[in-house]
Order: sequence, then structure tokens, then C-alpha cells
Amino acid sequence: MKPSTIATALLGLACSAFASSQQSTVKLPADFKPPQVFKNANLVHIISLEKNYVKEQVNVLIENTAAEPQEEYFLPFTADQLSRVGGFEVKDRKDTAAGPFTVDVVNYDSASSTQYYRIRLPAPLKSGGQQTLGITFYYLSAYRPLPASIPQEATQYLSYEFSPYAQSAYPTVKQKTEVKAASATIPDYTKVEGHGDVAEFPQKQGSKLTYGPFGEKAAGASLPASVRFEFNKPVTHISELERDIEVSHWGGNVAFEERYVLHHQGANLSSQFNRVKWAQSQYFNPASHALKEMRFPLQVGSVDTYFTDTIGNVSTSRFRSNKREALLELKPRYPIFGGWKYPFTIGWNSNAANFVRKTATGGFVFKAPFLEGPKQAEGVEYENINVRVLLPEGAENVKLLADVPESSIVETTVDVHKTYLDTIGRTAVTIKARNLVDEFKDRDLIIYYEVPSAMTLRKPLVIFASFLTVYAAAWAIGKVEVGFGQK
Repeated sequence: MKPSTIATALLGLACSAFASSQQSTVKLPADFKPPQVFKNANLVHIISLEKNYVKEQVNVLIENTAAEPQEEYFLPFTADQLSRVGGFEVKDRKDTAAGPFTVDVVNYDSASSTQYYRIRLPAPLKSGGQQTLGITFYYLSAYRPLPASIPQEATQYLSYEFSPYAQSAYPTVKQKTEVKAASATIPDYTKVEGHGDVAEFPQKQGSKLTYGPFGEKAAGASLPASVRFEFNKPVTHISELERDIEVSHWGGNVAFEERYVLHHQGANLSSQFNRVKWAQSQYFNPASHALKEMRFPLQVGSVDTYFTDTIGNVSTSRFRSNKREALLELKPRYPIFGGWKYPFTIGWNSNAANFVRKTATGGFVFKAPFLEGPKQAEGVEYENINVRVLLPEGAENVKLLADVPESSIVETTVDVHKTYLDTIGRTAVTIKARNLVDEFKDRDLIIYYEVPSAMTLRKPLVIFASFLTVYAAAWAIGKVEVGFGQK
């Protein structure tokens, strides 16, 4: 897409003009209950346990059972679930080109054990009309290690609790639930009474468990169930990520720095860590639930990488860069087991031409990934993300597009931040988000801004004037007679 096209699109976005915005919520009366104006004609619920976070997909054919057109569909969650839900998106299953639907968190009674997301349909659904929704969301901190403590070399198992009946505020005519585990080794799972020709659910095929199809279920129907499966990989949880991006027009550079607070939420060690046993086992490189290394794919052309932790520089890292890739590979100072914490920092520089384009109207468009981070086979989840972009000094008319689910954005602000040799300070755009996963690594952060010509020359003129003042003062001081002489 051309920069001018991007700028035009940004200017037309209602969400782009902001000073301080909060997470999208809608307030309703304290006695609110979703009106029974829909039914789920057919529903398929897919629960993926293949990563160290849970991904749930609900593909549902809804039908308007009311006499009037309806445009608001509600999805219930428990209060605990709502605090851990992230990346909530809804799309039309039959129109993949259409953008995501508007989603709001309902604010009606904080003491209620049931909370709701409100999904607004793109157009009111007429009486008797049907529409297919594709609902996707993620649960963070979803697993419970079972057993909670294991020996250093033992295999890790995780347990997850769910309901074979998909949570819904409306009656469901027909449904089934598929659970996809990370391994075919599933020693324990809940069995329920079958339906029709099947005496018992689930049906197991490799790493997949299928519950259903079930007959008609009332709104709010639930059935406690759990599954325990082998997951001999790290359960990597980033509780805090601070991502700073500094854009310099004069230097032609974009500087990145990311500060992580990483936790392993897997099984704890049942005894003290044995480094000798660990070193011996690494000759055979067995599967382990400890986090041993991380890989950070960076923008091609990135340079000057560094890796530090709370102690100082960490030398166990390697950076590989060529015309096709830029990859930072690092090993923590120690293997990270369940219950352990590891804060660290990485940083790098890149050519500004890879991220900044000038528009036909004289403005600038900055485009970079909203989230980068490690690329791990087992996945990575992020609880709190704080992205701060420092634009050139004097940047104004700032407009923003963050291509991540709106329900995950907590706050966006535009402020001023003073750095080295600044006069009035740089324009700082800060975006705070919650509960995202590494599947959003490819989503973009696009910022449109303008820099007046006078501001472009301000810094060099101020620096020149400062040096001139210093030299003039030094010359003047040098002319002062401080010695003693004869009359």
C-alpha cells in the first residue's frame, strides 16, 4: 500500500484521533440479562491446547427469533475468565474479506459472577434471518500443572478445565466440542453420557477428543470437565513487556529496546536444581520442560543487538544477519524451570527507511510490528504490554492505527518526553494492552504524523547556538586579566 493511501485511510478512521482513550466498554443497568432474541442453530466449539495458552474458536450459526431486527449478540464469561481473556475477535465466516465486528465489554454489575462481551452485528439481522459468526479468543494462565511438582528430569503434565457445552446466553439446537491437545498422551479426561448412537463421549483420535454432537441445550447450560495431557515444554508467560521505539529523522535510525519480565508457569521442581545432572543430560539433548533458549526474528537489516539481565551483559547470545533474515538467538543465564522468574532486556537499531515513509501531503507514516518478541514452538503469552513510540521533536497531528483486537487495548495517550539534546521534547505515543499472545506478532502499528519545517531545523540551530555561546563565553573569559602587574 502506498504511503499516501495509508495516510488517507488513517485520516478517515474514527479511532485515530485521540488524546486519551480507554478500553471499549458499554454500561448497562445492574439487573441486565441478555434478551432471548437469538438461538444457536448449529455450533462448533474448538479448544486448542497445542500451545502454552488456550485458543478457543466458536463457529456458530445464529438465528433471530424475535419479531424485530436485532444487532447485539452477547457471549457470557465468568469473572475469572474475563480477566484472562485476550485477543477477542469476531468475523463473518462467510465473508472473510470483511473486517472484524465491533466488540465491547459489558459493564453492568461488578459483583456478578457472569460477565459479557457484546458483539455488534454489521447490520441488524431481520426476524428469522441467520448469520454465521466466527468467534476467536484466548485464555492466559489457563493450565494447572498436575502434579504441581516434579523431578528435574521428569515429564510435565498439564490439566485444563472446560465445559463440553459451549458457553452461551442463548439456547443451542445442535453443537459439538473438539479438544486438541499438544500430545496424544492424554492419561485422564472426563467422560460424559453419549447422544444418539454413541453411548459415551468423547471419541478419541490421536490428540483430539470430540464431545458431541449434542441435542438441544438451554441457555447457560454447562457441564464441568477436565483433560490432563503431556506438555513437556516451557509454559512461558510474560507478565510485563515494555517496548520502546525511538524514531530519528536526523540520524536515519529507529532504535528498539524491549524489557521483559518472564515467568515459567509450569510444574515446580520437587527438589533443588542440580546443575551437574543438568550439564550431563545436555549431551543427549532430551526433551525438557525448562526454558533453555529463545529466538527473536528481527527486521532484515537490524544491527547493534544487545542482551542484558539484572546482573549485566549476557554473553550467551548469537546474532545472525544477512539479506534474508536477522535472527537474535539467546540463552538465559540459567535454565528456567516452573515457578522461576527471569527479567531481561534486548535492543537493536535499524535503518529508518525500513519503517518511515513520507506522504504526498508532506506528512510521515511510521509502520512497525505492534509486537515482536521470541518465536517459540510452544508459544508465548503476554499479560501487560506497554508500547511507547518516541516520534521526532515537534511531531503533531498524530493519528494511530493498532491492528490488534480493540478489546485488548487498555489505554492510548499522546504526551511529551524529553531526551538528550531535546529542546521542547519528543512527541511520545503510548499504547497499553492486555492479554495478547504471539499469534499477533504480524499485526501492525501505524502512526501518521507531521513535522513542521521550522521544527526540523530547530535542533541543529539550537545546538549551533549553544556551541557558539560556549565558544563566545570561553573567548570572553580568556580576555579577562586575572594576573597582578606593576603600575
